[in-house]
Amino acid sequence: MLRRAGVLVGRARERIRAAAEADPHGWHARDEDRSILVRDDEPTPAPAVAPDATAAGSTAPPLGSPEPGAPDLDGATGPAGVSGPPAPGGAPHRRSPRRPVGDASVPTGLQTAAAWSWRLIVVLVGGYVLITAAASVAVVIVPVIIALMLAALLQPGAAALVRRGWPRSLGAIAMLLVGLGVVAGIITLVVERFIAGFEDLSEQVSAGLEQVRDYIVDTFPVTESQLDQALEQAQDFFAGNSEQIASGAIDTAATVGEVFTGFVLALFTLFFFLKDGRSIWLWLVGLLPTDARAFTDEAARRAWRTLISYTRATVIVALVDAVGIGIGLAILQVPLVIPLAALVFLGAFIPIIGSFLAGSVAVLVALVAVGPVKALIALAIVVLVMQVEGHILQPLLLGRAVHVHPLAVVLAIAAGLLIAGIFGALIAVPVVACANVAGTYLARRHDGPRPPEPRPERGKPAVGVRG
Repeated sequence: MLRRAGVLVGRARERIRAAAEADPHGWHARDEDRSILVRDDEPTPAPAVAPDATAAGSTAPPLGSPEPGAPDLDGATGPAGVSGPPAPGGAPHRRSPRRPVGDASVPTGLQTAAAWSWRLIVVLVGGYVLITAAASVAVVIVPVIIALMLAALLQPGAAALVRRGWPRSLGAIAMLLVGLGVVAGIITLVVERFIAGFEDLSEQVSAGLEQVRDYIVDTFPVTESQLDQALEQAQDFFAGNSEQIASGAIDTAATVGEVFTGFVLALFTLFFFLKDGRSIWLWLVGLLPTDARAFTDEAARRAWRTLISYTRATVIVALVDAVGIGIGLAILQVPLVIPLAALVFLGAFIPIIGSFLAGSVAVLVALVAVGPVKALIALAIVVLVMQVEGHILQPLLLGRAVHVHPLAVVLAIAAGLLIAGIFGALIAVPVVACANVAGTYLARRHDGPRPPEPRPERGKPAVGVRG
């Protein structure tokens, strides 16, 4: 056993020596520190003889020896079947140098940064030009986007009617009428309840303002005369700027005209999206190169399914928010419960912040109408509903179909507000979700089988030519 241990120790020493001599990246000691590593000025001790070599009477070097002709200890062999240093005259292995790009005097990192910089600048300029062009035709772009989102909500119903044997035109008209009926019913109910409860609300608001005024006078160093003077200054301001207010009313009338035009255009576009949506998309796909059609069509299919999931989940979440907050306000006897619930329903289409802002309006109405105690209770109800939405409804309904990080949601909403105002905040999250799904698929399109080829010949061209 001792002899065997000595043989193993000898092999280990020879392996360490071989590694120290052959490693091109090893650290070489100074002359005064050679005793720490390998003393090159001392004679090399005789290698230990392997038991099998001694038995055969052979003088071959032992396993793991750095000498030429020695077999490798691990069983791996070099080009000649043996381990050890390369044969005399052989060229050492070196990494092939990178091909220089551009001026050799410029560092490689700076060249890479410059290459990325000008490409990024081109992309940003292109995006700015695209956004500017879209803003100039916003009267057309906005109705088309609204129609697309409504089509994602109504298209499954129209497709179900077509599968039951309905003609496409009749199924599209039926779902369009259903959507119009729901929207018209909600608006009629909200307006009616608002008109019915406006008188009571105005009286309660007046009483609430009197309470707020008394609280300010009793709590802060402010007198009633100072408050009256501030109110008079506000009235003088509005009286002195009547012309600007009138011009703003004229602009509002023009905006109402644009809204009506956009509403009609959205209905017209929605009908054809429900009737010929797939045909229109096939025609657009036919304009692309042949090799890109299948992948583009599959990415669009995935994005469309994501948009359908998003619109369904958003409508359900908005409905739950409106019903939950509305029931709480009704129990607290807050006026205008239905209009406030409708406001919460609309605000829920802006994730994270929309429902909270709409609920804050309800809390303010409760403050001036029913007092601070019930306003605090209303605030607690709003917070509770938001927690249920964020931790139960959103993960349960959206799941993995629309998985967007909350930070991305907030940043997308902020960017949408800066670019397109309220409308930009409304469409920011679905745009990011669809772009995420489509972009992820296109980036990994070669990982799976090739999707089925679309059939552009089945698409209806936007402009036809008769022979």
